[in-house]
Amino acid sequence: MNVFIVDDEPAARRILRDCCEHEPDLDVVGEFDTADAAVEAIGRSPPDLVFLDIALGAKSGIDVARALDADAPEIVFVTAYDRYAIEAFEVGAIDYLLKPFDEARFRETIARVRRRRAEQPAADRRAAIAALLDALGQRDGATANDRPRLLVDLGSRMQMVDVACIEAAEADRNYVTLRIGAEALHTRSTLYQTEDALRSQPMLRISRSCLVNLNHVREVSRTLRGDFIIVLAGGATVTSSESYRDKVRTELARFMIR
Repeated sequence: MNVFIVDDEPAARRILRDCCEHEPDLDVVGEFDTADAAVEAIGRSPPDLVFLDIALGAKSGIDVARALDADAPEIVFVTAYDRYAIEAFEVGAIDYLLKPFDEARFRETIARVRRRRAEQPAADRRAAIAALLDALGQRDGATANDRPRLLVDLGSRMQMVDVACIEAAEADRNYVTLRIGAEALHTRSTLYQTEDALRSQPMLRISRSCLVNLNHVREVSRTLRGDFIIVLAGGATVTSSESYRDKVRTELARFMIR
């Protein structure tokens, strides 16, 4: 099977590529970090299978899947957002890999894809894909105001936090630092899980390891190389990375007075 990998995280693409290399019938023929590039490539030369991240910045993996025509390839969602798992398995047409996954879980997915291709007619697969996309789109479009507060596990204690007060979230090995004013809370989590929990807020990923709540941005400046230095309401300073420079520029431009 010819395979495309669509994920904006280089490390995530590398993990999927390494897993595919251990499967004799998988051949990775394309890797993409944006939704638009993936849609264009799939339309030009459709692969048999696409590993598709849901969180791709301005456009999601759902947007990619919806943009495909009736001859869409098999799609496996690869994401840290476990709220989509029930819908994915209910329709039985598209599998779902929850990050982080191991090789055993990857092999289960590939076995399921092989069985589906052998047993399920293409028309049935397309109908199942359409049903899942409708379910995911409805869930993705819903607000996350049902989680206005989070119980943050701090190890020896737990603290209830109003999500609207969180100014930034920064990954630090096996922990995530939540910045709330002058306070920094260190919780054992991943940045993907934190991003999901904060989806009611206008969070902007400015690097692989940092999310910023745009409601708390106080000041923005630039480095000599063009990266953005963002000062938060509580006084903390964070800096964007080169790979996210264009995304940050586009998002901040929405707030400019024209």
